[in-house]
Amino acid sequence: MSVIILGIESSCDDTSAAVIRDGLLLSNVVASQAIHESYGGVVPELASRAHQQNIVPVVHEALKRAGVSKEELSAVAFTRGPGLMGSLLVGVSFAKGFARSLNIPLIDVNHLNAHVLAHFIKEENEMTKQPTFPFLCLLVSGGNSQIILVKAYNEMEVLGQTIDDAAGEAIDKCSKVMGLGYPGGPIIDRLARQGNPKAFSFSKPHIPGLNYSFSGLKTSFLYSLRDWIKEDPDFIEHHKMDLAASLEATIVDILMDKLRKAAKQSNIKEIAIAGGVSANNGLRNAFREHALKYGWEVYIPKFSYTTDNAAMIAITGYLKYLDKDFCSIELPAYSRVTLQ
Repeated sequence: MSVIILGIESSCDDTSAAVIRDGLLLSNVVASQAIHESYGGVVPELASRAHQQNIVPVVHEALKRAGVSKEELSAVAFTRGPGLMGSLLVGVSFAKGFARSLNIPLIDVNHLNAHVLAHFIKEENEMTKQPTFPFLCLLVSGGNSQIILVKAYNEMEVLGQTIDDAAGEAIDKCSKVMGLGYPGGPIIDRLARQGNPKAFSFSKPHIPGLNYSFSGLKTSFLYSLRDWIKEDPDFIEHHKMDLAASLEATIVDILMDKLRKAAKQSNIKEIAIAGGVSANNGLRNAFREHALKYGWEVYIPKFSYTTDNAAMIAITGYLKYLDKDFCSIELPAYSRVTLQ
């Protein structure tokens, strides 16, 4: 009998539902919220309201595209955390009610684990190269920057992480300082492709071990811009492509430096990348270059699996279902950043 999992993701500002049958993705529907762009960041109250409006039609559409009725579902997997509490509560509450109405198991999923396990999503008629355990994963997004040792789908160890800002957050804030808009990642990425990555230099942190820091880079970027604008009020407009390329190159260099150290220390050459910033062209190119230079076997996700999506929740739920790793309906959502 087939195992069919409905995955629900609502940790931030994307409402998503996906259906997986026996490990094969049947549908993955995402409803994004453009309303936050004018505020320069996600507004939690607006996000939770939008989730309430989107959750039912998104789940309906996911089941429709998958050609699956709700009665055929084996279990409901949902993002329990971390994330924005108001957003999480919408998805968690819906998942609990939906599963109870169908009398099927609930599976709670850690959002960060799911980003890592997005590499195990299979699509019909597509050959997907999957990492073998153990492997290293660089998880980079707007809220997290971590180097993770993945020993098994349910056994992960954080080797290093940011002690202040995440890489994606630094990109967004620097984009905002330049007046380029939100979210900054895609904008910086697009401009950087046309600029000179060696045009400007910015401060790099000297943090011991495998931890990251990006607050000093933001300060360096801000102060440098302030000084340059004093001499040329239109400096940003005249140099925005080179600024974007230099910023991107600095962040990529910081990320890859610690990842190289982690790979050397652990003697692991199976290296994956995950999270929203893994869509960045410069970072993807750096991964490919390192693969050639250091003999790494690298795993780079499809663009659709880099941002928040329910396919990664569903595949994690599927793996947990096989182990009968279900959760109680009493379990609450959690907002704190953690890796289970």
